[in-house]
Amino acid sequence: MPDQDAPIRLVSEQGIAEIILEVPGRRNALSDAMWAAIPGLVARAVAETETRVILLHGGAAGAFAAGADISEFESIYADEASAQRAANTVSQALEALETCPKPVIAAIEGACVGGGVSLAIACDLRVAAEGARFGVTPARLGLVYPLADTRRLVETVGGAAARDILLTGRIFPAEEAFRLRLVDRLVERGGAVSAARSLARDIGALSQFAVRGMKQSILKVEAGQRDEDAASRAEFVDGALGEDFREGYRAFLEKRPPRFRWRG
Repeated sequence: MPDQDAPIRLVSEQGIAEIILEVPGRRNALSDAMWAAIPGLVARAVAETETRVILLHGGAAGAFAAGADISEFESIYADEASAQRAANTVSQALEALETCPKPVIAAIEGACVGGGVSLAIACDLRVAAEGARFGVTPARLGLVYPLADTRRLVETVGGAAARDILLTGRIFPAEEAFRLRLVDRLVERGGAVSAARSLARDIGALSQFAVRGMKQSILKVEAGQRDEDAASRAEFVDGALGEDFREGYRAFLEKRPPRFRWRG
């Protein structure tokens, strides 16, 4: 059983694994220990055969994440060695989300600032509620936003919008985040988690062979690959010969919902 008092925990049910941040008194400010826990929680969710989609949200804290826990800065950035360790911890957490073979959805209520945005854009899809607030604020603290985080932001909103967000460090509302494509879906206040769960169920009902393969294809394109290679052609052929494809086209012809069985 997960520790209900833990600042970050994993709860799995009906094919959805939820990574829940919950530090209500600090608006889910991300401590070093919370960052360090993320790769292991992602790995556990991936290892669960029944889990099809991972959902990341802020529980009952009233915020997604208000950034890094500034109260730790004196210790984790005390010298070069500790600063490098802290940077590596954050980088490993974000890479675990970005490269996770299963789809990851962020459900955003309240504050999503600094490291909160970094977490959100490492996910595949973002659902935000009206009233959520966004900002990437390292310029206010005398820091340079990490290159991998900057790359994700530019890929998400484009270079011009990324410049505006980073060089001003301003806080902006969910409606603007939606216009900028920083979030994919905008829902009513208080509805982000339920809407994200519904989206997760929709994705979970599809062929997971196809969903996971296409996520990997997107990552390859974002990494610069533009042309087919032997591996991508083999993946298409494997799909064409697979059980899910046969079920998919037969269900279409028979006008019934498909029953995909591939788990991987």
